[in-house]
Amino acid sequence: MRCPFCGHTETQVVDTRVSDEGDFIRRRRQCGHCAKRFTTYERPDVSFPTIVKKDGRRVPYGRAKLQASLDLALRKRPVSTEQIDAAIERIEEKLLSAGAREVPSSRIGELVMRELKKLDKVAYVRFASVYRSFEDIDEFRALVDEVRR
Repeated sequence: MRCPFCGHTETQVVDTRVSDEGDFIRRRRQCGHCAKRFTTYERPDVSFPTIVKKDGRRVPYGRAKLQASLDLALRKRPVSTEQIDAAIERIEEKLLSAGAREVPSSRIGELVMRELKKLDKVAYVRFASVYRSFEDIDEFRALVDEVRR
C-alpha cells in the first residue's frame, strides 16, 4: 500500500479490526519511510444501482458524493468520522439490499435525511432545508417543529 503522505511503497499494518456488522475490515497502517499513520478499509466490490436524477439523467452511484453531502451537513457538528462512515454503510446496505438496478435520487435523499436525523438534529435541518427547497418560512418552521417533537 502506497503512503498517502510521502508516496513510499512500504507500509506496515499496525492494527486490524472487523466492523461490527462484519462487512468491512479497517486497517491502521504506518509508513516505513515517514512513520505517519493512515487508515484503509477493505470491503467487497459490489455494483450499486444507477441513480436516476430528477431530470431523468442516469449517473453511476458515487460514495464520494454521498460522503461530501454528509460532510457538508455535519460541518462543525460534534459527530465523529466513525459515525459518518457507519451512516454511509447503512445507506449503501439499503441500496444494495433493495436489489434494484436503478434508484431515484430522491430515495437517496430520504435515506440521508433519516441517517442525519439520528446523528444530529441541526445537520438534519440543514440538509432538509436545501434538499426540500422550501418556498416559504412556514415550511421551514414546520420542519423545525417536527424535529422538536
